[in-house]
Amino acid sequence: MLKGKVAIVTGGTRGIGYAIVETFLKNGAKVALMGSRQSTVDAALEKLHSTDPSWDVMGLWPALDDYAEVQLAFDQVREKFGRVDILVNNAGVSAREPIYDYEPDAFKKIMDLNVTAAFLCSKAAAPIMRAEGGGSIINTSSMVSLYGQPSGVGYPTSKFAINGLTKSLARELGKDNIRVNAVAPGVTRTDMVAALPPERVERIAAGIPLGRVGEPQDIANGFLFLASDLASYVTGEILSIDGAAMN
Repeated sequence: MLKGKVAIVTGGTRGIGYAIVETFLKNGAKVALMGSRQSTVDAALEKLHSTDPSWDVMGLWPALDDYAEVQLAFDQVREKFGRVDILVNNAGVSAREPIYDYEPDAFKKIMDLNVTAAFLCSKAAAPIMRAEGGGSIINTSSMVSLYGQPSGVGYPTSKFAINGLTKSLARELGKDNIRVNAVAPGVTRTDMVAALPPERVERIAAGIPLGRVGEPQDIANGFLFLASDLASYVTGEILSIDGAAMN
């Protein structure tokens, strides 16, 4: 579905991001995965190469809230692969602190990584995609962007912002044939969920109409669709993949 395409995936070293990288590679894309530090990037690359040594994948670890570092990383990807067709803004952090204990620096940090980084990566990708005749930007939102959450206000705030970024850029960049969408995952079996006691996961699943939590592959499949030509007339959408759950 992505043969001949070049994708950049931030936050691509584990969980949903890793599943996206692997799914894109299985579907013929060349992928640059980005992580927070070299050690996690190297570990992800080693795991991918052990799965299929023929996959064309590279790794980088720029500070995503530093535009100079983002631009340099994108230039390195274009130098190696020749183009950039797909950008997945997946890097992010969450929070659960009540506002009484929420440090202002923590709120700024979550906005920098969850929102500013997505803006900077999109800003770096857009002129490259425009010069190539188009592309696809896909942002990771969350079910809490629709419902909020009872504490850790920085996280849902950042995801509400991602939805606004997505819809606004879709309208702005449509004339350049650049589609901009988002995926809003529900409860997904990432490291955080896997660490919960089984009975807790069962209780969570019981409140989801489909009767289970999501798997990273469920979410990656949505990204694959939005990145592919099957979604050639889809832009400005927030695709919920949550089993019809409500927070």
